[in-house]
Amino acid sequence: MGQLEDMAMFVRIVEAGSITKAAEQLNIAKSAVSRRLKELETRLGSQLISRNTRQSHLTQAGEQYYQKVNNILSEVEALNEETRGAPTRIEGTLKMTAPLSFGLMHLNNIIDEYANMHPDLKFELDFSDRHTDLIEEGFELAIRIKQLEDSSYQAKRLALIRYALCASPEYLNKMGTPKTFEDLAKHKFLQYGMGKSSTIELIDEQGKKHQVPVNGKIKANNGDFLLEMAIKGQGIVFLPTFITYQALASGELLPILQQYQLPTLNAYAVYPKNRFLLQRCRYLIDFIAQRFGDEPYWDNF
Repeated sequence: MGQLEDMAMFVRIVEAGSITKAAEQLNIAKSAVSRRLKELETRLGSQLISRNTRQSHLTQAGEQYYQKVNNILSEVEALNEETRGAPTRIEGTLKMTAPLSFGLMHLNNIIDEYANMHPDLKFELDFSDRHTDLIEEGFELAIRIKQLEDSSYQAKRLALIRYALCASPEYLNKMGTPKTFEDLAKHKFLQYGMGKSSTIELIDEQGKKHQVPVNGKIKANNGDFLLEMAIKGQGIVFLPTFITYQALASGELLPILQQYQLPTLNAYAVYPKNRFLLQRCRYLIDFIAQRFGDEPYWDNF
C-alpha cells in the first residue's frame, strides 16, 4: 500500500472511532488495519493513537497528523477531479442515508435515473429515521428533514417541506370536524414519536403562533403507519405532505383547520464539514435539488 492509502486508512480509523469499526467499513480484517497502523507509526517514528484494552484516543502528534492528512487527501481528491476534466466518469461507491418514508417514496426514481446516468457508480443506501453519525458510520452524504444545529456538518437546501393536518371523511362524520384549535383537545390524535405528550403549532391570520396540546390515541415512529391509521378513521394526523399527498388528492383524507398556517421545515443534503465532497455526491445533490425545489411535485395535488 502507498502512503496516501495509509493516510486514508488512518483517517478512517479516527473517524470511525476504532480499528474494529474502520475494518468493518473498509471490509478488511481488523488485524490488517492494526498492522498497517503500526507500520505507519514506525515509519513516522511517532505514536499516533494511544490504545489499550478498553479505549483508544489520538495522541498530540496524532491530532496534528489527522488535521494535516485530511487537508492533503481533500486536495488530492480535488486535484484528481480537476485534472480529469469534464465530462467526468462518476464511479466508486456512494454511501448515503435518508429518512425511511421520504427515501422509499421519493428517492426511488431519482436513484434509478442517477444510476442509469452513471453505470459505473455503486450505491449503499440506508433508509432509517434513527440519528446517524456520518463520520463514525462512514457515510458521505445524508438527507435530513429538521432544523439543523450540528456545526460539524455542511448542508445544502433541497426542498421545502410542508405539513398537513387531516383526517378521514369517516372519522370527521363520526366525531365532527374541528372548527378551532381548541376543538382539537376533544379529538383523537395520531402522534408521531413516542413522547408522553405532544403539541402542534398553528399560526393564525395575525401571525400569532399557538402551541396546541393534543391527545395521542396511537403513537408510532413511522409516518406511513400513521397515514394508514388515519385513512382507516382512527384519528387526526399531522404529517408532512410528502407522506399525505396521495391520500389528500384521492379524498381518503381531508384537510382541517385550513384557516391556520402550519409550520414548515426544509430537506437538506448534509455532509461532513472538513471533508472534500466528491463529484458523485455533488452531482447527486444538484440532481435532487432540481427535481424537488420549493414547489415539489407532492404539493401539486
